[in-house]
Amino acid sequence: MNERFAKLTTAHLTDACVRLCIEVRCVSLRTVVPGGRVAGRVLPARHAGSVDVFLEAIDAAEPGDVLVVDNGGRLDHACVGDLVVLEAWEAGLGGVLVWGLHRDTADIAAIDLPVFSLGAIPTGPLRPETRSPDALLSATVGPWTVTARDAVFGDEDGVVFVPADRVDDVLGRAERIRDTERAQADRIRARTPLRAQVRFADYLTRRAADPAVTFREHLRSVGGAIEE
Repeated sequence: MNERFAKLTTAHLTDACVRLCIEVRCVSLRTVVPGGRVAGRVLPARHAGSVDVFLEAIDAAEPGDVLVVDNGGRLDHACVGDLVVLEAWEAGLGGVLVWGLHRDTADIAAIDLPVFSLGAIPTGPLRPETRSPDALLSATVGPWTVTARDAVFGDEDGVVFVPADRVDDVLGRAERIRDTERAQADRIRARTPLRAQVRFADYLTRRAADPAVTFREHLRSVGGAIEE
């Protein structure tokens, strides 16, 4: 999974999901260290004011899992700091994703583990909260609820969740989309405009005759890969 994703982007994966009629589940999260990338099985943990839920999740993790922390997208405190990230690194996890804020940015940057979050703030939780009984079963990230039956991929564009049993399908389609788009880019650099490659003049003619014709329909008819 990691080796194949290393040659792809999250944009390729979302396009692949569209082509395969798989719901596109993505959110905008920032990588703490520029260029950070992550791929692995979701390891969910719902935060409730204490790190014990993270330690419990990590204790049951498999190498390569990605700790996905649900802190409700809160912006009033950080729920993950350098010790949690270092613990995840020591356990062989593939990364940490926080639907909320982190702190200890400089120390996290020194750890060789990808971390994604909504941003940073100095303060940690100010008081404990009631822990959910299913705190280790699922995590909500943006509008999406994910479990260990999902995989997560992240880069500087954000993160995307894919059903674990469809990862091979999505990666395969993403690779084909990447190859098509790279060929298109090479032709643009060689002075063949994208408009010519996708026969844009033909599309305008078709649309003039039939306003219901969409650009995506036209792209499918000429083998284009953009917008899907």
